[in-house]
Amino acid sequence: MIQLEEITPRNFDAATGIRVRPDQEHAVSPVTQSLAEAYVHPDGVAWPRLITDGGRPVGFLMAFLDIDWHEDGSVLRSGLWRLNIAAEEQGKGYGRFAVDSVAAEIRRRGGKELYVTWHPGPDGPEGFYLGLGFRTTGETSGGQTVGVLDL
Repeated sequence: MIQLEEITPRNFDAATGIRVRPDQEHAVSPVTQSLAEAYVHPDGVAWPRLITDGGRPVGFLMAFLDIDWHEDGSVLRSGLWRLNIAAEEQGKGYGRFAVDSVAAEIRRRGGKELYVTWHPGPDGPEGFYLGLGFRTTGETSGGQTVGVLDL
């Protein structure tokens, strides 16, 4: 059974052991960096989770919840901040499960949209996100394409 687990001392090593394919490393930060970022946002903005299947670690996700998008209080957004599916586990539906899980959490909190950013280019995940129904917003963030999924 696929499920999400909070990151705890018990599963920390499993979470930080998740590695994407070498050709994807430029497009997503390692889990250790994501957990460090979650730690410096103690106000609940970051929502890191280990993805397991039958207790076996297969991926990591981190959502952002009600982040101050323009850093001026004018726009709050929620979405998928990081998605790391282990190299040998890709193509098995874990990425879709991750997006659906973040969507469910945002809906539970009253949100109506799920945002994501991705590295543009032929080796990036654009096809994956567009295939799930995301649409580009015309914005960029840190050189990445911004997409949104209406919930």
